[in-house]
Amino acid sequence: MARIMAVTNQKGGVGKTTSCVNISASLAAMRRKVLLVDLDPQGNATMGCGIDKYEVEHTVYEVLTKKKEIDEVIVHSENADIDVLPSNGDVTAAEVELMSEIGREHRLRLALNSIRDRYDFVLIDCPPSLNMLTVNALSAADSVLIPMQCEYYALEGLAALMSTIEQIRETVNPGLEVEGLLRTMYDPRNSLTLDVSAQLKEYFEDKLYGSVVPRNVRLAEAPSHGLPALKYDKSSRGAVAYLAVAGEIVRKAKIRNSSKAAEPA
Repeated sequence: MARIMAVTNQKGGVGKTTSCVNISASLAAMRRKVLLVDLDPQGNATMGCGIDKYEVEHTVYEVLTKKKEIDEVIVHSENADIDVLPSNGDVTAAEVELMSEIGREHRLRLALNSIRDRYDFVLIDCPPSLNMLTVNALSAADSVLIPMQCEYYALEGLAALMSTIEQIRETVNPGLEVEGLLRTMYDPRNSLTLDVSAQLKEYFEDKLYGSVVPRNVRLAEAPSHGLPALKYDKSSRGAVAYLAVAGEIVRKAKIRNSSKAAEPA
């Protein structure tokens, strides 16, 4: 049964899509079966996996509006060795159409429930705003993975995101938890980076990933080739960092599954 993780941050420019694509590819390299759901109408995760958002026949829009079954829309990315539920500008219309629908916040959850036993992990790339698409992602997810930069404004954005997660828990998904916080574009030479990082460790403790993602040219270049960093330059600092993050995710999953197995029936 797949672990469904929403990769989100209401603040843009924090490496959300980069993290989603590269963690997915790194998990696949560890022989895990992965589905990446692109919920952002910009379709950057779709393109980053080597799938042309302008050429795809169907997108997550058809899934959310029940025009197509999820099986009819999923495509395989040879570049990343993962399955992808693609997105493009059409997805913007889904939010408008869903506003008058009953149970609109559960559309993605229902679709994913029908196929989640085929995967080890499902990662959802969310839009950088709180809208009906993001609510669908948080409703469907078991947990939230939060990429963030170690800067002052990021802390303010994080406080707003934690409030949103709490609201979702209280209304549509009581089991939602924080999977982890991932420090991106990390520069240890910057004193503010170290200060913010220390605050995150103090407040989030074991929810803060030990691995950090540095600023890296290869990470920035890879999407233009439709490749994750692992396939573009596997020895780059960015590729190595995301492999380490994926390793932490896999270890946490093993511990979680062992604890569940040990629980009395």
